[in-house]
Amino acid sequence: MQPSPLLFFVKLAGMQIVGVDFTSVPRRAKPITIAVGEAEGNLLRIERIDAHAGWASYEAWLGQPGPWIGGFDFPFGLSRELVEHLGWPQTWAELVMHCATLERAQLRETFKAFCDARPVGNKFAHRVTDGPAGSSPSMKWVNPPVAYMFHEGTRRLLEAGVTVFGLHAGDPQRIALEAYPGLVARAVTRASYKSDERAKQTPERRAARERIVQSLEDGTHALGIRIQLKKALRRELIEDGTADWLDAVLCAVAASWAAQRPNFGLPLQLDPVEGWTAGAMHDGIA
Repeated sequence: MQPSPLLFFVKLAGMQIVGVDFTSVPRRAKPITIAVGEAEGNLLRIERIDAHAGWASYEAWLGQPGPWIGGFDFPFGLSRELVEHLGWPQTWAELVMHCATLERAQLRETFKAFCDARPVGNKFAHRVTDGPAGSSPSMKWVNPPVAYMFHEGTRRLLEAGVTVFGLHAGDPQRIALEAYPGLVARAVTRASYKSDERAKQTPERRAARERIVQSLEDGTHALGIRIQLKKALRRELIEDGTADWLDAVLCAVAASWAAQRPNFGLPLQLDPVEGWTAGAMHDGIA
């Protein structure tokens, strides 16, 4: 049974806020990037950005004592339509453990076979949250490969014993929420703001990042959280063409917004295999 939303809401005082820009293949050139900050009302002070270039470093961080609430940039669940079709477990922990037994190639072939049997224009099965979040289906294995991010990310949350709010009760001092930086960024601009390809890191994308950072500092975006940055960090958020650091901050913004709301702003009835993205609007949101 999940602890009550009120219990979690009360325990948030003094917690660290973290935002995690995740990759399913962490390495020196593309580490898992974590923004660390502290919230006071609608103000979020970003203290630093940490990078983890391998699983051991990331797992050690994830296993450290809290308190913190974090926004993690990977899908926490799969489409119910997909899960029921495959006959997979329909509770979160059991689903995650089942998927962890599959190799990446097996996961890809299973999802590909599902898509190949469906008509053009309706290949992928979507979660309910994908619509309001504007996110890719969590079974997608290319451009972006979020299925691999689900595969690698959820098992580590489960193994670390954190609370995956609404899906799995763990340590109440470490609370993980699904976040999507694109959801927060699009509240400011629809312009593309990043690329991992250096040739595509254009002045136009830099201008979009600058606009996003300015809006976050002013609090003039849909979530209303105002960030405070050191000058060097602000400069890095704008100049980094991959926007990994900026995405980590955007995830922290979503977590900070959620931390102020009963039930973290999530639907009261949460599908235990699909989950929900923090900040994605739904009927009855606080």
